[in-house]
Amino acid sequence: MNALLREKVRAIVQEYDELSQKMLDPEIVSNPESYRKLARAQKELGEIVETFRAYEDKERELRHIDEILKEESDAEVIQLAQEEKKNLERLLEDLENKLKILLLPKDPNDEKNIIMEIRAGTGGEEAALFVADLFRMYSRYAEKKGWKIEVLDSHPTDLGGYKEICFQISGDRAYSQLKFEGGVHRVQRVPETEAQGRIHTSAVTVAVLPEADEVEVEIDPKDIRVDVFRSSGHGGQSVNTTDSAVRITHIPTGIVVTCQDERSQHKNKARALKVLRARLLDMKMQEEENARAQHRKLQVGSGDRSERIRTYNFPQNRVTDHRIGLTLYSLDQVLDGELQTIIDALITADQAERLSQLTETEFSKSK
Repeated sequence: MNALLREKVRAIVQEYDELSQKMLDPEIVSNPESYRKLARAQKELGEIVETFRAYEDKERELRHIDEILKEESDAEVIQLAQEEKKNLERLLEDLENKLKILLLPKDPNDEKNIIMEIRAGTGGEEAALFVADLFRMYSRYAEKKGWKIEVLDSHPTDLGGYKEICFQISGDRAYSQLKFEGGVHRVQRVPETEAQGRIHTSAVTVAVLPEADEVEVEIDPKDIRVDVFRSSGHGGQSVNTTDSAVRITHIPTGIVVTCQDERSQHKNKARALKVLRARLLDMKMQEEENARAQHRKLQVGSGDRSERIRTYNFPQNRVTDHRIGLTLYSLDQVLDGELQTIIDALITADQAERLSQLTETEFSKSK
């Protein structure tokens, strides 16, 4: 381990120990809010400290092995010691890599809930049906994680698809797991309406927005125009006799948000504002990312909504993520919410890329 990294981690260990000591202070213990704040800060450092202490333990074992190799003359003992030394060196390398990943700058949005928008693209009704498939896929994934899903707005079609659907996923670190899902998702299959059995290619777009609170994104009432109208269902048929649907236009950016799923105009307006805040935060993040991208090319999570990121091929039961070259022949399971293998691979690829771009000097300043 280089000196810069070791110095950085030791400073974190010292901070962790200081926090642990403060948590024993009777005044802190008697103040639930202060105690929770310190406990949260300590927990964030805990894995780094645990990993570094494991690293130091293996270092001590390695020094002991080196001493044996210097003093030992028995060939069998030397061979065993050399094998143990190789194992320890591999463990030390793994622990050092883990430390580097833990020390990467944290995405401030990772802990947040998300708002996900799925829209039909090329392919007409077939694309709309695939929007419904993806909505079910993410819903099943959220169920497996114990997360909550709430539909904010939807525009269903007569055949059971959606022109678009907007929904919120609330749960532990939801954004950290789903932030790489944004982009164009392509489907290749024989539509139910295809008489000759030809494979069609359709596409939908997915946007993953971290939920923004009012402090992060302040909306001036003067900057928005609120229109109300009567919500409609399949084929434009009225499902509500009052003007409960809400359309909010953000005048400075031209962003338009509609919500009509609730019967209450007040609830629809609140939902529309929630989506608008998320889109404005996402716009700000995109601008910042574009500025950084001038200096480096991101392979994962570029945020380019026009980028084809994944293909779902039904005839071959195949799903391919084009960003990392991952292909799985388990499309049926993926569409049933078994997404973790793909998500873990995307997170690992992102971490590897960021590590490769981080110089020692940058690394020492990254935490």
